Amino acid sequence: MAIYAISDLHLAFGVDKPMNIFGDVWDNYEETIKNNWKETVKEEDTVIIPGDISWAMTLEESVKDFEYIASLPGNKILVKGNHDYYFSTKTKMLNFFKEHGFNNFQILHNNAIVVENYIICGTRGWGKVDGNTAEQDKKIIEREEKRLILSLKEGKKLQESYLEKGEKKGIIVALHFPPFISNFQEIMKEYGVEKCIYGHLHGYGHTTVKEGSIDGIEYKMVGCDYTKMNLIKLN
Repeated sequence: MAIYAISDLHLAFGVDKPMNIFGDVWDNYEETIKNNWKETVKEEDTVIIPGDISWAMTLEESVKDFEYIASLPGNKILVKGNHDYYFSTKTKMLNFFKEHGFNNFQILHNNAIVVENYIICGTRGWGKVDGNTAEQDKKIIEREEKRLILSLKEGKKLQESYLEKGEKKGIIVALHFPPFISNFQEIMKEYGVEKCIYGHLHGYGHTTVKEGSIDGIEYKMVGCDYTKMNLIKLN
């Protein structure tokens, strides 16, 4: 069974938010992603979606977006992005999925999830956002670092429990924002993270993408407009 990733779907089936105003790469992108997904992913596979999943402002507005994702093959692991305004709490999201019969979603928030030979950890992360002061950004970054540590502590416990049974599992971190600020990289190094995926960057931001091995961690940008609407295989 394989693990894939794709982020920043920015679905808008329930709201008026056409993405092609941001460039031709977004023309008919929902159909392109669906076709690529179905050609690539099997039902037993897992897809990590690290943030900016839907433009919906409320859960009611997001129903059609999650119907679209739920109809695609594989188990989905979701991470909140900075534009996922409908996403209030993990409990409310899980209840929403249950209510609508979306049974192939899991949420990564202060926890860790075992998938094949990997343990998936992560959080939203943070970066400079228009309208925020430096003090606001600092507080959010500190909170997100704590959430990453909580997730990695859980991941480390799982890793050690499997090692006792003779099973080796690496750790993948999924973030929405790039991790190249503050202490995110140092935290991941401390917990022995093997791979880190992230999204968030669009347009000119693609010129700042960092990928490949950095200080022993393999980094991959998985934003869908960056990957040409393809899913990225992680194992």
